[in-house]
Amino acid sequence: MIQEAAAVIRKGGVIAFPTRCLYGLGADAFNPEAVDRIFKIKKRPAQKPILILIDDPVRLKRLVTTVSGTATAIMDRFWPGKVTLVFEARAEVPPYLTADSGKIGVRLPEHPVASSLVRELQGPITGTSANVSGRPGCYQIGDLPPEVTEKLDLILDAGPLKGGRGSTVVDVTGQVPQVLREGGVSIQDIIAIGGK
Repeated sequence: MIQEAAAVIRKGGVIAFPTRCLYGLGADAFNPEAVDRIFKIKKRPAQKPILILIDDPVRLKRLVTTVSGTATAIMDRFWPGKVTLVFEARAEVPPYLTADSGKIGVRLPEHPVASSLVRELQGPITGTSANVSGRPGCYQIGDLPPEVTEKLDLILDAGPLKGGRGSTVVDVTGQVPQVLREGGVSIQDIIAIGGK
């Protein structure tokens, strides 16, 4: 099933797949038509960036300009899983991923299906939640709204996920990391590594 899903993504398709606690929408992050489909499926404003998932931190070289010592410490402590890091994006990163902010959110996924998928593709995929923008995310496929499911090319159903809070989003573009959204990792835990 992983190989089938990867084949769909390589052809420009959009799938639903399990992330850590919610289902996400996956597409080739460097395929503008596929990512545009995600924006339309979610009815997501173009000014909101879309985070991406990678299979190995070495992939960051293709995506970001700098990986600070603090960013590395956060990755070593909390990847895979509970933290999305926001980096300065390389010039080659498409603006539709960054919402013209010059920054890109990246996470190493924790769920074994998501991990296997990005490893099979060996390239970044989108990891935005499988929902209509502004509505709650879904922890089981049966809760996905029909206006989302009817527009997907494949659904990887891994059963009910644990739900709960999403990833903590940390901007590591400055000298001191900034927590943009508290999620699965507390602000205090980030502070302990050097943030505020």
